[in-house]
Amino acid sequence: MITIELKDAELQAALSGLEALLADLSPVMNEIGDFLVTATKDRMAAGKTPEGSPFAPRSAATLAIYARRKITFGPTPLRQSGDMGQQIAHSYGPDSVQVGSNAIQAAVMQFGAVKGALGAYFYTGKGGGHVDGSSPWGDIPARPFLGLSDEDRSGILDIVSEALAAALQA
Repeated sequence: MITIELKDAELQAALSGLEALLADLSPVMNEIGDFLVTATKDRMAAGKTPEGSPFAPRSAATLAIYARRKITFGPTPLRQSGDMGQQIAHSYGPDSVQVGSNAIQAAVMQFGAVKGALGAYFYTGKGGGHVDGSSPWGDIPARPFLGLSDEDRSGILDIVSEALAAALQA
């Protein structure tokens, strides 16, 4: 058996710093979470998926309902009120980070929904006609806003590299 003993104080300190970092990555995970929240909000403002594709446009039916209800909306889908983007947040722990939105419409925007998927109700309108109150009123295409782009992956690698370099310098 071969035994190697290190007596280099600087190297021992660097390895101790690296060991401490690897025992609890919470600070790194928090930084990654902050980075991904900003990246997600930026993509939403640009109207793009993590892969760089533009969001599916609003349908003619949606635009007609918005006009009838006098609803104003932003220049790209997912920007009607801005609430969903403002509610993007992250949580983290010693070995993980999660990014998401607690906005009520977030899951439907991420995955899409077909007419009536969220329930339906029928009633008689003011003129006596039958009204279909399906929710949603028409198919909603998926507009994935959560996920990792190539730039996100690169940014995460930079954050990890910087953390490792700092731990080795400690």
